[in-house]
Amino acid sequence: MRILVTNDDGIDSEGLLALKRSLSSLGEVVVIAPNHNWSAAGHTKTMHKPLRVSRVTLPDGDSGYSSDGTPSDCVALAMLGLAGDRPELVVSGINKGANLGGDITYSGTVAAAMESIVNNVPAIAISLASYVEWQFEAAAEFAATLASRIQEHGMEPSVLLNVNVPNVAKSEIKGIMVTRLGKRIYQDKLIERQDPFGRNYYWIGGDEPSGNAEEGTDIWALANEYISVTPIHMDLTNYAIMDKLKSWNLQL
Repeated sequence: MRILVTNDDGIDSEGLLALKRSLSSLGEVVVIAPNHNWSAAGHTKTMHKPLRVSRVTLPDGDSGYSSDGTPSDCVALAMLGLAGDRPELVVSGINKGANLGGDITYSGTVAAAMESIVNNVPAIAISLASYVEWQFEAAAEFAATLASRIQEHGMEPSVLLNVNVPNVAKSEIKGIMVTRLGKRIYQDKLIERQDPFGRNYYWIGGDEPSGNAEEGTDIWALANEYISVTPIHMDLTNYAIMDKLKSWNLQL
């Protein structure tokens, strides 16, 4: 299997290297990643300026590609032949920090996987639930397991698997759950400051988001030290209210 590995934390991230190493036993692994951090970039695509790409040597001695574009751009470059044949699977991560519930709309990690399924190639987005210290071993090992199952059983090219792994030792993980997206609760605050010239500027900050830990959701699974695997597709249609909208008899 030909696998593209990318991320949103940048080409130098330890999580990227751990992921690349774990997937190497499954086939040919190509690395194309941003040259700096794009966390919370969302599904951004560069359209109005050139993209620069450099060949780089990874810490393990293998070569890869680094781009000044977004995570989505990195996937698009691979799909358009930058590194040879199109990948058969895209794996994005290992992200430093969870991507749960509504996080998927912000996440550069998930956006890279979304760009893959836009191009009809299945994908995995994998994140580790810590913002400070990271134990990548279990996440990297599970990513390889999941990729091998996709290789064995196949997966619809319109589907990405959003995976969140507890930041604990492998022996402390209680199991694996197939989940649905939970409801994130964001605790953002507007922080106003002044620059040396007396002009106001703003930070959007706040505490780490929480969430409703309803059983069956990715938030519940992670809170109870399970790996969550949530299948995602791009159809955001709210089918439940279509008949209600039709009953409004909308006219010009």
